[in-house]
Amino acid sequence: MQMHPFKTFSKEISEALTAEIQPYKNILDDVAAGAISCASPIGCINIVAADQNTISHVFFTEHFPFGEPQDLHIQYPVLTRAREQLDRYFAGKPFDVSAIPIQIDGGTPFQNSVWKTIQQIPYGELRSYKWIAEQIGKPKAVRAVGNAVGANPVSIFRPCHRVIRSNGNLGGYGGGLERKRQLLTLEGHTSEKFR
Repeated sequence: MQMHPFKTFSKEISEALTAEIQPYKNILDDVAAGAISCASPIGCINIVAADQNTISHVFFTEHFPFGEPQDLHIQYPVLTRAREQLDRYFAGKPFDVSAIPIQIDGGTPFQNSVWKTIQQIPYGELRSYKWIAEQIGKPKAVRAVGNAVGANPVSIFRPCHRVIRSNGNLGGYGGGLERKRQLLTLEGHTSEKFR
């Protein structure tokens, strides 16, 4: 796994960004934190630390945009813990998504209520967008729930891949539907089950 702090190298990283990472450029400009790029069976997973103890973003790329300074383990211990949790997860062992604290600056009250509900979906279980809408007391806001799920900035640790449509269709996923299928398969679901 490779690591690199955003603050020190944000200019160099910004200049080297590929088109797929451009939507995350604001993270590079606004967050004075560390980041880690983790190799996984579903591609490169990038984790951004909000501070030493919390993460703020998790996103997928095809390339490893970060290097590996030695002091990052000391500066941002949450990144080491997050990487260990991902290693555990991809080894087929469930992990408690609340084990890694999340700090998001922003998000509307509606989005935050959706994200909090997603956080409570147990490993290996699925919920529908409609179910989430009902849980937050907005049963007619299914489409808005879908948009909020799609805006989740912390994939896997806030398990939006466990949210599907009521008809069994996968719905969408910021990391791509193939990654969503792989994550659900890892958690014990068969891909034939989904439309």
